[in-house]
Amino acid sequence: MAEPRDPILDDATIVERLARELPAWRLEDGWIKRTYKTSGWKSTLMVINTVGHLAEAAWHHPDLTASYAWVEVRLTNHAAKGVTEKDFALARKIEEVVGWQPGAEGGALEGTPTDPRFAYIKYDK
Repeated sequence: MAEPRDPILDDATIVERLARELPAWRLEDGWIKRTYKTSGWKSTLMVINTVGHLAEAAWHHPDLTASYAWVEVRLTNHAAKGVTEKDFALARKIEEVVGWQPGAEGGALEGTPTDPRFAYIKYDK
């Protein structure tokens, strides 16, 4: 017996929810997308591996495009053939983990130094 598919969200709902929940993400060509800017190739690979780990654990897989200092994450539900709640859930988790700034929250974990030799993600302000 086939499993029921997740309901596909309409474009207006997606745009409204992105603005409210995930403002750095955008709807484009049937995908929700986000580009993360990094400080170089090592950081780009760490973002790719982080997204890969989260996606594999969730069993919901994004498409990724990368270059020297950026990674684009694209989400759509391939089985449902559109953007569903699963895409929003994974996008929120990716945003939470990749965008984590320990130095901004205080405490024992200070975050990366400001020295460019140790730069990592170019965090959104």
